Amino acid sequence: MGIPFQVTFDAASPKRLADFWLIALNYRMDDPPPEFSSWDEAMKAWGLPDDWDEVNAIIDPEGVGPRLWFQRVPEGKVAKNRVHLDVSPGRGIAGGEERWSTVLTHVERLVGAGGAVVEERKGDMGERWVVMTDPEGNEFCVQ
Repeated sequence: MGIPFQVTFDAASPKRLADFWLIALNYRMDDPPPEFSSWDEAMKAWGLPDDWDEVNAIIDPEGVGPRLWFQRVPEGKVAKNRVHLDVSPGRGIAGGEERWSTVLTHVERLVGAGGAVVEERKGDMGERWVVMTDPEGNEFCVQ
């Protein structure tokens, strides 16, 4: 069994990024810690504003993927990511055109949610993917 982990994003707006990645990954907002009945109660206890723009967390509703944590930082993104996520809506679809159509449909949803297309790429073995950025410029791929 692996060791549990989360992926942490530094952000200018944790709420905006969490809202985007909810759509990108079909995730849901994380439950409040067990000692609190709601996130509002937890945020007040921790002395944080309740607008969700200091910290935010989302999780895989099936419990398979890692938790994503978003935290506000004062500095902006200044260089290319050294690590990025690959979003794979086409995984498990046999047929190249059906798979690619599924990828492009998801890309359109993400553009509508504030993402941007950088470029489409094709590998040596015929695989295709789209390089995108989230609303704060973090690179990721949709395949």
